[in-house]
Amino acid sequence: MPDAIDRYVPERYSKLLHGNFAGMMSGPERETFLLALAEDASRITDEDLEFLFDAGWRERITAAWLIGTDRRTAWRGRLRELLLESGMVFAGQGYCFALARFGTHADAEILVSYLDHYLARPDLRYDQEWALAALHHVDADLTTAYTARYLRPGGLWESWSAANSTDLPFHKWYFDLLCSHVQRAVHATAVRR
Repeated sequence: MPDAIDRYVPERYSKLLHGNFAGMMSGPERETFLLALAEDASRITDEDLEFLFDAGWRERITAAWLIGTDRRTAWRGRLRELLLESGMVFAGQGYCFALARFGTHADAEILVSYLDHYLARPDLRYDQEWALAALHHVDADLTTAYTARYLRPGGLWESWSAANSTDLPFHKWYFDLLCSHVQRAVHATAVRR
């Protein structure tokens, strides 16, 4: 399985980290990168994904983006477990992306569970911004209001963000942009088949 790491991770993880592909790559370069991501997302085996999840954060963030890109909802339970555990730096960004791509009430509930726990801990800065942006994305798709409970005056977001400076409007916009880029690549890949 080490070939799974060599094939999927080294050229990809740093571009997926923080959604760097959106800001660090030119349009044509980004399109090529995302088309390859979409192709690999449809081809990678569950065995290879499992191997990547059992490795480090670079492998986990890559696996989660591949799962989210191809909307492999069978991985929802594993993503939930890993997100709530928050055992590896940066990997949660990928879990949040995947859950937002799945976009169901079940995924919203996972994000809510994460936010209920980790927003109550202003001393911890993990993937709270990613989780709230992902939940906002799901809200927009489902026309729900899961995020409202966190954003009301005196809510958990207010106390957490007071201790952790953040630009939530930008982060929500950026997260939506990342999802939009990936969806375009998925659509273009499907058209080619």
